[in-house]
Amino acid sequence: MKAVISGAGIAGLSLAQRLTTLGWDVVLVEKSPGPRSQGYMIDFFGPGYEAAEAMGVLPRMQELGYRVTKVSYVDHSGHRRAGLNYARFEQAINGRLLSIMRPDLELALRERVIGEAELRFGSGIAEIENFADGVRVTLDDGSVLGADLLVGADGVHSTVRRMVFGPEERYFRYLGFHTAAYTFDEPSIHQRVRDRFCLTDTVGRQMGFYGLRDGRVATFTVHRTTDPTLPDDARSAVRRAYSDLGWVVPRALEQCPESSEVYYDQVAQIEVPQWSHGRVVLLGDACQAVSLLAGQGASLAIAGAYVLGGQLASADSIDTALTRYRRLWQPVVVEKQRVGRRGAEWFLPSSRLRLWLRRSALKLANLPVLDRYFATALVGKSTATVEQLSGGLRSVRRD
Repeated sequence: MKAVISGAGIAGLSLAQRLTTLGWDVVLVEKSPGPRSQGYMIDFFGPGYEAAEAMGVLPRMQELGYRVTKVSYVDHSGHRRAGLNYARFEQAINGRLLSIMRPDLELALRERVIGEAELRFGSGIAEIENFADGVRVTLDDGSVLGADLLVGADGVHSTVRRMVFGPEERYFRYLGFHTAAYTFDEPSIHQRVRDRFCLTDTVGRQMGFYGLRDGRVATFTVHRTTDPTLPDDARSAVRRAYSDLGWVVPRALEQCPESSEVYYDQVAQIEVPQWSHGRVVLLGDACQAVSLLAGQGASLAIAGAYVLGGQLASADSIDTALTRYRRLWQPVVVEKQRVGRRGAEWFLPSSRLRLWLRRSALKLANLPVLDRYFATALVGKSTATVEQLSGGLRSVRRD
């Protein structure tokens, strides 16, 4: 069997690794000219943790990851107003948690694909011919690929989804926020934050910082806006949106790189009723974006890939596998999306009162017994294991 996967991000790389270990020929096409360096720190836990462990990639992720000791919300002067002890949270979910930069997570996954699948950077899809027994994909360089299956793992703004399932606006739920992330060199800020994840304790807009092992600082931003339109100049937009915040923010804004080095997007969810059409199927954010408000986007991308791969290997036909994949995995995604929408005010308060309520809740979250309750609320409802959802066919580990 042969699969063409559009998108060499977390979902696409995870499926490529899953399918190659199960004997498929895989071609990964990615429109970016190379691996992307932009991204933010991810708290990785939940179903993807189990999938990464089964795929054998978890040790490398742990090697590249970071040990966050605590989350601190600080005021205009840098004084701590609220926070969360990561050790308690980690203990509450049985230690199955790691923090990792998104580019490093992709690196861990990509390393296991190189030499096993064909990886083509700088290749976009120009045309898709969808047949009952396969697909014919024309790339923008004129080359043609034939395969048994085409997987659209190309993100929230999926080209495959648009070409096969219709315009983005049919499936795009804007949640009222813009987000950005970048890294910069500033020793004084690195010294202040070190191994804490520090966020501004503010209303309507927020910046967070974490010190990386190479001396750089990773920053993450989110602000409320009713206008979903993306700016032409990401750097100017970031500087304008957060210019009134205090503490280390002014210096961080001075260090904001060129727009090409800034990750910038809307905070949104993608809701697609049907995930497959003929021999084309969607994966990851292309069909299941939960948004950063819900968390676990990377975790769900890896877990979804694991489930899809397992169903493709265990079902009696590709059509049956695609049906089972959606039926089993979509309810998990819908629940996570619901949790994300419900938690918008917790993530970024819209008023001083709601900010005070978050501070109070965080104090309770650090108390014995209640810490497990809050951890469960963050993780969400328990589901069947990804091993069960994938058909019970475990990945073959490679040394």
